[in-house]
Amino acid sequence: MAEEFNLDGMLDMYLFENRQLLEKLQDTVLEQRDADCFDDDAINEIFRTMHTIKGSSGIMMFDEITTVSHKLEDIFFYIRESHPDNIPHLKLVEHVLTVSDFINAEMDKLADGEQADGSSKEIVAELDRFLSSLKGKKDKDEVIKENVHVEPQQFYIAPMATSNSHFYRIYITFAPEVEMVNVHAYKIVFGLKDIAEDLLHFPEDLISDEHSGEEIQENGFKILLQTQSGEEELHELIKEGYDIQKVEIAECTASQFQMGFDSFGAEIRIDLESNVEDIEKAAAQREMQEAGFEPGDFVIAPASEEKKEPEKKIEPGDFVIESKGPGKSKKLAKDKVKKTEKASFISVDVRKMDQLMDLIGELVISESVVLQNEDLKVPGLKLDNFHKAAGQMVKIATDLQDVIMSMRMVPLTATFQKMNRIVFDCSRKLGKDIEFEMIGDTTEVDKNIIEHISDPLMHLVRNSVDHGIETAEERAAKGKTEKGRITLSAKTESGKVWISVQDNGGGLDREKIIAKARKHELLDPTRLDSSYPDKEVYQLITLPGFSTNDKVTELSGRGVGMDVVVSNIQAIGGVLDIDSTPGKGSIMTMKIPLTLAIIDGIVMQVGNNTFVIETGVVKEFINVKAESVVTKPNGEEFVMIRGEGYPIIRLGDWYHVENCETDITNGMIVMIEVDKECVCLFVDHLIGKQEIVVKPIPDYIKKVKGLSGCTQLGDGRIALILDAAGLLEE
Repeated sequence: MAEEFNLDGMLDMYLFENRQLLEKLQDTVLEQRDADCFDDDAINEIFRTMHTIKGSSGIMMFDEITTVSHKLEDIFFYIRESHPDNIPHLKLVEHVLTVSDFINAEMDKLADGEQADGSSKEIVAELDRFLSSLKGKKDKDEVIKENVHVEPQQFYIAPMATSNSHFYRIYITFAPEVEMVNVHAYKIVFGLKDIAEDLLHFPEDLISDEHSGEEIQENGFKILLQTQSGEEELHELIKEGYDIQKVEIAECTASQFQMGFDSFGAEIRIDLESNVEDIEKAAAQREMQEAGFEPGDFVIAPASEEKKEPEKKIEPGDFVIESKGPGKSKKLAKDKVKKTEKASFISVDVRKMDQLMDLIGELVISESVVLQNEDLKVPGLKLDNFHKAAGQMVKIATDLQDVIMSMRMVPLTATFQKMNRIVFDCSRKLGKDIEFEMIGDTTEVDKNIIEHISDPLMHLVRNSVDHGIETAEERAAKGKTEKGRITLSAKTESGKVWISVQDNGGGLDREKIIAKARKHELLDPTRLDSSYPDKEVYQLITLPGFSTNDKVTELSGRGVGMDVVVSNIQAIGGVLDIDSTPGKGSIMTMKIPLTLAIIDGIVMQVGNNTFVIETGVVKEFINVKAESVVTKPNGEEFVMIRGEGYPIIRLGDWYHVENCETDITNGMIVMIEVDKECVCLFVDHLIGKQEIVVKPIPDYIKKVKGLSGCTQLGDGRIALILDAAGLLEE
């Protein structure tokens, strides 16, 4: 059957939806890992997630995923229904995360075009033993029966109505932008089979009939269900979400159920065209027909005037909405709470976003080429209309760029939550009691940036867990009463995002680092240890092969983690700042650009070369007099501005540029500020402000301090983009 429809499209949707579910599942579990037990909302959430994954995996015939998710679903079903006491909470957390890891690993294989061939037998056996222990069973000699999921051939079950049976008509409307709604409908049917005594749906053939999706999208999906479950449980199984726009569940009689799909109609569809009297008259006729009477069998005499009670006047807009079940009162439209407008979402291949961003970059360059064309500089040309049209074009291009950039911006929440999981796993392995705190996780950065920082962030967090936080005994010996804590924070400043990993551990051991560096001959033998500033010493731990761990463990000791951190950060024009206080902890901060695409920049001329610096770091432009400049004996220059002295970097001398301005009174001072530290750049003159398309410096050019990239200007020249943080470090 699976070969009869588009498996590729279904697989993409399967992976996308289930990964979102697993991310939410992990967030829920880790939020309550330190609690005594999961609350009711979390139990229901985990149960629903496993139920959904089980259903979609069964459709896709991924048996191992279906089996393991079904077994975890059984555990939470038992917990939800039986409320057992003394549940080993941390053990349950580990089981949930183990199942999540297994499913993620299998989905990674599927995404790479491989088979989901992992075995879940060991995990299922562990879950079986855990469930047996919850039920109070002794399973030492018990052979645990293998949990085999059997794909049903059809969902129709012979009716066996009892006094506890309920009959429902269910009408589901899917969101217009949802693709392959027939598969979504199949998932709903698959999820209802466990509670169904009798189940029918229309369209009947959801998979092999290629037109079933069109039918559902146009007329909705209809289900007739006989079950002993209540309406609330049905709403739990079929919930409105990004794919389901509306769910209508109406209880009916057995005779209405036997009428099949002919019974669908006014009970579910609300008549907005007719007036109130016609609606009530039609409802009365239907009630007579259901009771076995035909129109004209008897006449209803009008009530006497004496007994007639005054009727409340119905105002326009108060049309009646028919009750959805027996015994329920009618509701007026004016009493119905208006729903807020829902946002509509559509998933787009990220490669298309990258291609669109590249085209926007080319548009920005072309815009500069047009506006800076030499032909426009001919004396006597009247260009008023041209400049007006060009201004409108620039505005549209800028708005377009802002929209595309906002589409690419992603919050750091998901990345930070992964670090929460790493802290949990590592602390359990090392036997350390560590709290995890997130600050500023809603900070948004370019999606490509997130892909580059995941590995560096993981290494920094693991370093804090392994090297930074002490064991409980060591902390007690030092008089530390509080728990170990790792704080992951993010903020934006000067066009960059600062991501910090802070711990309250023992801090970096300066003497140990210097001793290790001396041993590996990394320091100048003629230079005293005391002459090295702390920041320079701490940066030694980022050198390849450098580690202060004497023993190689699963987590550290090979000296490759921090090297990877620095390499990945430098690849995107960022820097790593390390600070530490002995006995109190360390803080490691990644300073990386918000985006790798387009920035606002100030274009400057130095000799025959052009430089660009990001607008966000520029504090002010100053023309200075010669008497404002102070030169130290070692040649360093400072400029006095409003009583404060600031160091001067002459870009011409810094990069050995020929024919550059040397007289400070003829040039321009550009003051830049990063993290409350200022430095003044001396340039020949300013060209102007414009949007800059950031291009990486080619790999065959050695990394140059103070440069983060290059760009093409409107006249075809190549300009170098200055890295303000790098200049301040130097």
